[in-house]
Amino acid sequence: MGTWDIGPFDNDTAADFAGDLDEAALEEREAMIRGVLKRAAGPANFLDIYDGERAVGAAALVVAQHPDGDDQACLNYGPSEPLPELPADLRMLAVDALDQVVSNRSELAELWAEAANWSKWRQDITRLRDVLDPPIAPQEEALFEI
Repeated sequence: MGTWDIGPFDNDTAADFAGDLDEAALEEREAMIRGVLKRAAGPANFLDIYDGERAVGAAALVVAQHPDGDDQACLNYGPSEPLPELPADLRMLAVDALDQVVSNRSELAELWAEAANWSKWRQDITRLRDVLDPPIAPQEEALFEI
């Protein structure tokens, strides 16, 4: 895999996807991001590496526009042209795509599992996902007495 770091666009496939977004008309970019996320989130038996890498990049673009998001993740090798405002429904689609990326049916997860910095990559994916679907904090006190 042509990967040089753990960032969402730190691989050839996602960087090429960013280039494709830059070359597309502004009104086509949201549909391109949606298509990548749908393909990864779909009920496939196996998610290939290329679809997984594009999905991570697409999810990072959704995170970048989230009020609690971090647009720094997309600075390196991400799109340089502006994106339209992405609709909120892409958030859960991005969560579903990220879940597939780290599942046991993902070629990308298989390859990262063999890498020395696998845990750092996995933490980065979890961080993206947690922005879109924050974990529920444990309650400090019980709602009902037992």
